[in-house]
Amino acid sequence: MDQPSNPSLSAAQPEAELGRLTVELAVGAGSLILERLYPQGEFDPSALQVSAKSTATDVVTQVDVEVEAWLVRAIRAVRPADSILGEEGGAHVSGGAQPRPESAVRWVIDPIDGTVNFVHGLPRFAVSIAVEVNGVTEFGCVHNPVTGEVYSATRGGGAWLHRVAARGADALAASLGERRRLRGPTRVALAAALVGTGFAYDRQRRARQAKVVAELLAEVADIRRMGAAALDFCSLADGELDAYFEAGLSPWDFAAGELIAREAGCVVSGLDGSGASTRMTAGCGPDLATEFFGLLDRLGAADV
Repeated sequence: MDQPSNPSLSAAQPEAELGRLTVELAVGAGSLILERLYPQGEFDPSALQVSAKSTATDVVTQVDVEVEAWLVRAIRAVRPADSILGEEGGAHVSGGAQPRPESAVRWVIDPIDGTVNFVHGLPRFAVSIAVEVNGVTEFGCVHNPVTGEVYSATRGGGAWLHRVAARGADALAASLGERRRLRGPTRVALAAALVGTGFAYDRQRRARQAKVVAELLAEVADIRRMGAAALDFCSLADGELDAYFEAGLSPWDFAAGELIAREAGCVVSGLDGSGASTRMTAGCGPDLATEFFGLLDRLGAADV
């Protein structure tokens, strides 16, 4: 099948166009995923080549690898001096060109966040792309290709949701004007909060995390474990979740999603005075922050 065409923006585009490019790339990658996941118009798990990475539950498919390779090529075609950090390929530094010190742009990409869901045909997975400039995340996009949801944010410019009804750039162009601003959760009582979380791939660590969740359940309304950190942040940004936490995430898991949550008005913390990190990433509405983060700290959620 034909792959999506590369974005049409020129290599000389200003930094202001990076946000638009981020969304174009995410939607293009989503189109490629749908072509591979539904080769005959319906889900075909036999078409997926699945292998294990760190553990038997940490899986990757040939689609993850193919989509990341497409993203790297597309970025290099228009931004050859930028650095790229991807889940499957690690660091792709500047594609042979000299990095531009005046911009120091790095792309942080997860071709399929929620690969286990993807392999099982569960429609909760996403392309996640963030753009850092001089070490600060400036743009982020998380796109669920099955539902058509496109979450995006620009630092200082708010977080937004729009949908693409069909595949590719034409659908994106038709949909950009029909978007809704994300405002974050509104509940102020921790006892009424719906809290999202995730678990590590290591079985022993997962058992320790489950004990933390068991204690947390006594303090909140309920827990949801949906299997895609980037989309969990977007659910927080849209008020579907009231809070979210997860230990052991990688930068590509949270880079775009945590910007979207922050721009929706959420507070994001690493529980140690810093922002989101590989040790701990937690977020909630501002009215819950002191109580929720304090509870996670008392439960030792970052230390399991």
